[in-house]
Amino acid sequence: MIPAVPPAERGRDHPGGSISLRVSILASGSSGNCTLLETRRTRLLVDAGLGKRETLRRLAAFEQTAGQLDGIVISHEHTDHIGGLASLISQWRNLTVYLTAATHAEVVRMLPPRQAKRLQRVEFTQSGKGFAVGDIEVAPFTIPHDAVDPLGFSFRTGGVKVSLVTDLGLLSVLVKHHVRDSDVLILESNHGRDLLKAGPYPWHVKQRVMSKHGHLSNESVSEFLADPEGFDARSRYLVLAHLSESNNNPHVARISAQEALDRRSSDCQLLVASQHEPLPPIQL
Repeated sequence: MIPAVPPAERGRDHPGGSISLRVSILASGSSGNCTLLETRRTRLLVDAGLGKRETLRRLAAFEQTAGQLDGIVISHEHTDHIGGLASLISQWRNLTVYLTAATHAEVVRMLPPRQAKRLQRVEFTQSGKGFAVGDIEVAPFTIPHDAVDPLGFSFRTGGVKVSLVTDLGLLSVLVKHHVRDSDVLILESNHGRDLLKAGPYPWHVKQRVMSKHGHLSNESVSEFLADPEGFDARSRYLVLAHLSESNNNPHVARISAQEALDRRSSDCQLLVASQHEPLPPIQL
């Protein structure tokens, strides 16, 4: 069993040490993204980039059963975020999929017809229009990325807030606004600029990654964390996510972020999510 990350010993912990929300990042990277949010009443997946078998394997790593899933929230239509959607719907037949109308149309176009037909229970979401899944309140917001209608999310329940923002080329004013006051901030730190430039990608792909609709660099994350106007330094946990296996190194990403946090005298716990193994659950 992978041990859970315990609640941080800080002033914003809940009386008696009770847990309001459990956050399990099952996978984060270019080959598949999937995060599970759980309260005592609700189980919600964010993105479905892993197949059914691998999703269940990673849940089992935490000694969790398949159980009932209440919904899947989709950020955008890229394969590493929706590649396992059809197979997961077959596992949990009564769940609802939450995504924008434009993303839904693109997902239906991309999937084989037999798989697309499984999208029976759908609720359309919209940037700036909050909704609830069980006792989890979801606030979707627009992010700059090369997808049809990409979203980042903040989730609230039991007095805690989790923000998940990956696949974006820059930290816009809107994004910075929505991630403030997060107990857990899951933020992309995709590549090092020099590592990307010297890496194996063709130049046109490098330009796409570095663009404002591409992916965040370690340097951009460091600049954000060091800026009091952007990052409020109140998070209990900061998770670096969606690291490139070709153009980044977990140790480099961690050092870059930690140096910025140290300049702010922030005592948040810094974690790095992985493509290949689930991150120990964070309990709030």
